Parts: sequence; C-alpha cells; structure tokens
Amino acid sequence: MTHPRERRPWTAWQVVIGFGGVSLAVDLVADGARSIAGPLLGELGATALVVGLVTGSAEALGFILRLVSGPIVDRTRRYWNAAIAGYALTAVSIPVLAVTPFLGAIGLTVASALIILERIGKAVRSPAKTVLLAFAANAVGRGRGFGVHKLLDQIGAFSGPLLVAAVIAATGMLWPAFAVLLVPALLAMALLLWMRSRVPDPSGFETVETAPAEARDAANVEAAHESVEHSGRRIPVTFLLFSASTALTALGLVGFGVLSFHLTDAAIVPLAGVPLIFALGMLAAAIAAVVTGRLYDRWGGAVLLVVPLLASGVPLLVLSDGIGGALVGIILWGAAIGIQDSTVKALVADLVPPARRGTAYGVFAVFQGVGTLAGAALAGALYPNAIAIAAVTVPLQVVALVLLIVVVRRQRREPVGPPASFTAA
Repeated sequence: MTHPRERRPWTAWQVVIGFGGVSLAVDLVADGARSIAGPLLGELGATALVVGLVTGSAEALGFILRLVSGPIVDRTRRYWNAAIAGYALTAVSIPVLAVTPFLGAIGLTVASALIILERIGKAVRSPAKTVLLAFAANAVGRGRGFGVHKLLDQIGAFSGPLLVAAVIAATGMLWPAFAVLLVPALLAMALLLWMRSRVPDPSGFETVETAPAEARDAANVEAAHESVEHSGRRIPVTFLLFSASTALTALGLVGFGVLSFHLTDAAIVPLAGVPLIFALGMLAAAIAAVVTGRLYDRWGGAVLLVVPLLASGVPLLVLSDGIGGALVGIILWGAAIGIQDSTVKALVADLVPPARRGTAYGVFAVFQGVGTLAGAALAGALYPNAIAIAAVTVPLQVVALVLLIVVVRRQRREPVGPPASFTAA
C-alpha cells in the first residue's frame, strides 16, 4: 500500500534546475572570490607574472586533474560522492581567504594555496556533476538543459561579484568580502545533500530515453543499461580535434586574474569596481549560454564557430588603457566563457559514447587547462604589452576556427549522440 505522503520522484527538469541552484550558490562564492583574486594577490605583494602564474595554475589544475577524477567516476560510478567532496573544498577554501591579509609574510603563499585548492575542488566535482547533469539533460534536450543550468550558474557568478563589490564599498577592505561568502557556501552544501537524498540515481533519465524500445520494460532495463555502458570504449578522433580547438581558444582568453590586476594597476577602475566588471562578463556569459544552448539543439556544433571569433578580440580590448575597451572586451570574454562552460559540454556529450563521458570530460579539461595556463602565463610575462599578446593569440584563434570547422563536418558524417536537429518535447 502506498503511503499517502510518499514523495514523488523528481522530473528531469527538477534535477537540471536543482543542479542549477547548487551551481548558483557555489558560483556566487567561487566567482565572487575570482573577481578580486588578482587585487588580493597584488595587495599581498604579487607581480603581474605571479598573479598570472598562480591564477593560471589554479585554473589549469582545475581542468587537468579532471583527467584523474573523470576516469575514477566512470569506474566507480560514485558521482554524488565526488560532487559533494569537490563542492566542500570550495565551500571551505574561499572563506578562509579572509584571514590571509593578517598572516604577514606567508599571506601570499597561503592565499595562493587556497586559490589553487578551490580549483582542485572544481576538478574533483566537475566530471561527476556534469555526468549527473547530462543524464537529466538528455531527457529535455542537452543544449537546452545545459543552457538553463548555465543560466542559473551565471546568476550566481553575476551576483557574487556584486555582493563582493558592495562589501568592499562599505568597508574599504578585501577580507570582509571573503568572509561573507561563507553563507552561500553553507546553503550550497545543504541543497546538494538534499538533492542526493531525492535523486540518488539520475542515470534513469538517460536509460529511459536512449534504450531500445524492446528493452524498456522492467524485465530488460538492466540489460539495456549494460548495453549502453559497454557501447563504446574508444575516445573518438573528432573529440580530440575539438579539444585541441578549445585549448587554443582558452589560450586567447588570457584569464581574469591578469585582467583584474590590470584594471587596478592601470587605475582604470577603483577596487570596488573590479567585481562589477567581472559581473558584466558573467552576465554576458549567461546570455551567451542560453542563446547558444537553444541554437545547438537546432544547428549542432556549427553554433560554436563563434567562440574563436570572440576570443580573437579579447587581449587588445581588455588590456587597453580605457574603460570603453575594457568593457567591450570583458563582454566578449564573458560570452566565450559562457559558451565554453555550457554548450561546449553538450557537444562533448554528443561526440563520446555514454560509458566514456566521465573520462572524456577529464581529457577535455586537460586541453582546457593547458590552454588556460599558457594564456595566463603569456599575458603575465608580456604584460602590459597588449599588442605583443595579441600577436601570439590571434593567429592561434584562426587555427582553432579551422579545427572547429573540421569537427562540425565530421560530426555530421559520423554522429555518436543525438542528432543536431533533436528538439525536446
């Protein structure tokens, strides 16, 4: 007999929105901190090169270590455990940055370590979270599902810098801005634990949608899942070409650590204005993620051809000496970041068989990490010569565009995931 108050199972959209809520709260914390990481390190004695190396290394580790965490979650299928552990690292490390200005000579070292630790947390959680999200997004349209998730994610990424800016404006100091981020960090962990209790296995969404018709009855569900699990063991060449293209694009985006350092070093905006510039970039990212997510479900990977074009204009604009150039540049930067963090992942899911997606997201992240570190180090080493930086990055965006065109053509000839014309009901 069914208990009258038995809880109904969550729908795919509820899972997508739930993960969006977690990402909203966590990105409020992480991106609130990222928006002032450069000024914090500068205040603690770092040069532009040190800022580039620290923030670039942090971002790179956040990507590269997914090559380890991705295969682990593929093998163990303990997606929730990895997601919770990774989010917890962010929830702890960011608020502790509040104490670094009081640590004297070791403050810079501790702050650098905490910034890197936070990105390691992202590496731990990201493949697991993305696989969980991909299961649910499959039932609503991957482009749309990832796009909506990214919209909520970017609301947090937009709100965090605004909160940080308000605290800095009120206190005139950086450390209280980090301390206040403890509140959304705790809320994110509470929501994540609640989600796990309600949706212990989101893979059911994909099994229902992708299993053959004759295997959808209860007696054959397990056999269908086994078929999906072993449907592909090789990483496709098309996926590797796409990863290389993304690495080149990431290199051209420079990294906000150097950008934020430049905004204060060149006195373009006051300290409290730096998070507002970052918030503008996150707003552009949210809009770009939703728009390209919907277009991806109709046009496939062709919509991503815009990313190298956006990246080609970033260095000259964001490292200019005027506020106008910086604002336009940060919009281009944010739009490219938003597409890379949402719609790009939908294409990865469609290029790789389900049983290899955790590994694929890890491999893909290595390419992103190497590109991100190279871009930040290049910008830090050549700073403040924006023309020299652009002379290296712009030709690489041409190469990225050519590779992406090849990927789009190969995907149309050799599809792995849902067809580009798939539209959710």
